[in-house]
Amino acid sequence: MTKASIRDLRTRFPHVRALIEREGEVLITDRGRAIMVIRPVDAAAMTPKGAVDYFARLKRLQPRPISSSGRRALDEADRGER
Repeated sequence: MTKASIRDLRTRFPHVRALIEREGEVLITDRGRAIMVIRPVDAAAMTPKGAVDYFARLKRLQPRPISSSGRRALDEADRGER
């Protein structure tokens, strides 16, 4: 496992990020003592089971947009006799 220090995280984060992407895990040290492991997140594992996609549901429930000819007809109907 590749090692990086806290100072590396602060000053050379792009380099540490490249290590994470290449190696899969990076051991973070503080004064030579291992304190944590950084690894990429699995997005599928982060999604809770039974999660609701509210945006998809909103799009499904919203009415379809009105056509331009329908909009003109509605405008004319709303104007009444002038």
